[in-house]
Amino acid sequence: MKVKKAVILAAGLGTRVLPATKAMPKEMLTIVDKPAIQYIVEEVTRAGIEDVLIILSRGKSVVQDHFDRSPELERALQDSGKLEMYENVTRIAQLANLKYIRQQEMKGTGDAVMYARSFVGNEPFVVVYGDDVIIGDDPATAQVCRAYEKYGKGVVAMKEVPDELVLKYCTLDVKPKADNVYDVTDMIEKPKAEEIISNFAILGRCVLPAKVFDILETVPVGAGGEYQLTDAMKILAQTEGMIGVDFTGKRYDMGNKLGILKAVVEVGLEHPEVGEGFREYLRDIAKEL
Repeated sequence: MKVKKAVILAAGLGTRVLPATKAMPKEMLTIVDKPAIQYIVEEVTRAGIEDVLIILSRGKSVVQDHFDRSPELERALQDSGKLEMYENVTRIAQLANLKYIRQQEMKGTGDAVMYARSFVGNEPFVVVYGDDVIIGDDPATAQVCRAYEKYGKGVVAMKEVPDELVLKYCTLDVKPKADNVYDVTDMIEKPKAEEIISNFAILGRCVLPAKVFDILETVPVGAGGEYQLTDAMKILAQTEGMIGVDFTGKRYDMGNKLGILKAVVEVGLEHPEVGEGFREYLRDIAKEL
């Protein structure tokens, strides 16, 4: 079955990058000239998905404003002859069929996904974490969707990470299947050091069947005192198996200060407008390090 819907989780408080996120959602933090959430929506639409639900929380209406039309701004750009900029601004509102809903309390990723039940219906859907920007020629969303459509099982995007990050993320029990594709039979959210199964961890993307909602209704509170989506996926992995895709592309953690800096530098170096000048600037700075 083809994956046609995406759910973007963007309700988190962004405490790791305070005070920047006190009044500005972390999803709106910019990488050069676009907010993180726009990179994510663009990735999803490049994967062929048009129907997108963004799970927000109180104080994040600026995300909706960003993807809305702005007649006054558009008129000013037209009147001043800035037509290319006008096209860029209006294109944002045409990226996808966007819907929004608020997660009323911060009860974890599992609780957030439950808000998407009526939007999803009985279809498979891709879940995208709003603070994970992945940039590459082949959209990470497309990679996990293709795997679902080929194997008919839930799919997680994954990478090998150092032990210290496995402890913060999760650990997966994997066996090679084909090329960069693996069978996943178990997982542990935020494991203790002695519980690490492998250094493969889920990073930012997964495709789930609609049955995950019934599983989420039975899952108890997990790590951090929250309802964890990983705990529901663990049941899927143990009962019917899941697929892991060691995805291509560079991932930036926009909920992490160093991750934000890396994203700005690396994307900035490739930016057609400022890349050359930025490269010269960094060369000069490097001489002083």
